[in-house]
Amino acid sequence: MFSMFRRPGPRTANESGPPAASPAAISRRRALVAAVAIPLSSRSSQSLADPNIIAGETLVNLIQRTEAQASAFMRGDMEQWSGSVRIADDFTLMQPFGGEASHGFDSSHEHLAQLARYFRNGDAKIELAQSYASDDLVVLVMIERQHGEVGGLPDQDWSLRVTQVYRKRGSEWQLVHRHADPMVRHVGLKAAASLARGAA
Repeated sequence: MFSMFRRPGPRTANESGPPAASPAAISRRRALVAAVAIPLSSRSSQSLADPNIIAGETLVNLIQRTEAQASAFMRGDMEQWSGSVRIADDFTLMQPFGGEASHGFDSSHEHLAQLARYFRNGDAKIELAQSYASDDLVVLVMIERQHGEVGGLPDQDWSLRVTQVYRKRGSEWQLVHRHADPMVRHVGLKAAASLARGAA
């Protein structure tokens, strides 16, 4: 999923090695693995006894839904995409083409039709790097491995590094923030400096 979420109008200490995972992060990871591993036939009784399994199943469902949404978006199926994503009123987007964060989402038929023309014949798969969860907030840190025809260009790789934040409202998980950039491959200091200066 890409940059065309944006509402039309004006844009509004070094350590060696990776940090150790917190006990909470490890617990969530184990819950996620457990939720995937438990056969469907036995989940209902075990879920009643173990709240970690419920949390894990919530993460699994959100990850699966996020991947299906990304795939629908890249193939230009905005009817399926818009029917499966719930975007919060205070949604913010930091899009992969740069610029300031945009706010809100234009869900009009005209805008969805524009998106359907802009993104075509693509597909997407999610690689989850990390997840963080509480009772009413989930953060997914991931790589969207995707390709497609974007803006009239031939089919190519459009993989992105993505962070998405979901907030629970009632029984519904709403997308409140998306930050995406195309720097999946290492670019080095000089190229990063050039991008920071706004050079092409």
